[in-house]
Amino acid sequence: MKSKPHQLRVRLEAKPHSYLLQIGRSILGSVGEELRRSLKPLPNRVSIISNRKVFGLYGTQTMTGLRRMGFTVTHWLMGEGEQHKTFASAEKALLFLHQSGLERTDVVLALGGGVVGDLAGFAAASYLRGIPLVQVPTTLIAQIDSSVGGKTGVNLPGGKNLVGAFHQPGAVIIDTETLKTLPKRELVAGWCESIKNGAVGSNRLFAQTRNFLEQLKDDPDALSSPLLDTIVRAHCSFKARIVMGDEREAPSRTDNHSRRILNFGHTVGHALEAVTHYRRFRHGEAVGYGMLVAGEISQNVGLLGATELESLQEAVRLCGPLPRADDLDADSILKSIQSDKKSLAGRIQWVLLERIGRAQIVDGSKIAPQLLRDALRTGLKRRKGV
Repeated sequence: MKSKPHQLRVRLEAKPHSYLLQIGRSILGSVGEELRRSLKPLPNRVSIISNRKVFGLYGTQTMTGLRRMGFTVTHWLMGEGEQHKTFASAEKALLFLHQSGLERTDVVLALGGGVVGDLAGFAAASYLRGIPLVQVPTTLIAQIDSSVGGKTGVNLPGGKNLVGAFHQPGAVIIDTETLKTLPKRELVAGWCESIKNGAVGSNRLFAQTRNFLEQLKDDPDALSSPLLDTIVRAHCSFKARIVMGDEREAPSRTDNHSRRILNFGHTVGHALEAVTHYRRFRHGEAVGYGMLVAGEISQNVGLLGATELESLQEAVRLCGPLPRADDLDADSILKSIQSDKKSLAGRIQWVLLERIGRAQIVDGSKIAPQLLRDALRTGLKRRKGV
């Protein structure tokens, strides 16, 4: 005879968490002081995860600053590029943390761009069921976006970021001086992501970013001006507001303050990365094309006006030249889109624009297949930037 099950209710109080974003110039050498201010209890060991290129530029400075403050420091260098954000790399990172003797109160420090930050964050979230993480982003896209918000993860062959965890950092230290050593393409990728923030965030942020890009086109030295710090702060502030209101990207939310709006351009962007095996596009470049396609869809379903679409297209053009995309097979892209991790009940959730500064989440069932194909054909046309 079936018995009535006993029931126990477990009540847990969510642990409050906050962290500081330190933004400035030439502050990388003070990372040790920032850790002493930000992390309680104080760690004994700091394990740096980076890649060869970034560590060659900033590794010695970072390690010297940490050792000066009494930390024991180890480092491990992962492969460079999205294709190395894998389980295999994560396993190597976890073995490195174990061999470094890290304990629950010690810290992982991610020194590099978004790939390094994602993988290091995933390792920190997994090792000993979670140890502290400090993000020290050195690329524009990481500084204004991926270092803030706690998303970590690795890719699977079937798609990007399909495995991961939310693991908020204990501190984020942004030295904008590092942007001066970035290759042109990394800057293009970062500016595309910044246009995305403005397009879904506010017309003011969009205009502020676009105006800076106009200035940068005429004066490359603007990258050394205090205005750059202002731009980075504005984007971090926007991202932080979104994350504080919807930390875990609740699937039930469809309002324009949902964290899901940050996926504007990412549905097609992730597909472009996947079908080219993460070798042709920087993430932000793929998002640039994704925004153009999403903009076309937005207009074709009657949301976005022609003038607003032109403004978006011009802003993406100002970011710089994008790799070719019009030679890619549309069926392969569409198949990859269907495996997007943001789908609900088997349907893609598109982030579209009502206008610049206001996004809307639209169920994929409302977008006809031919309309999507037309948007892909138009949005992926070969184009050059400034």
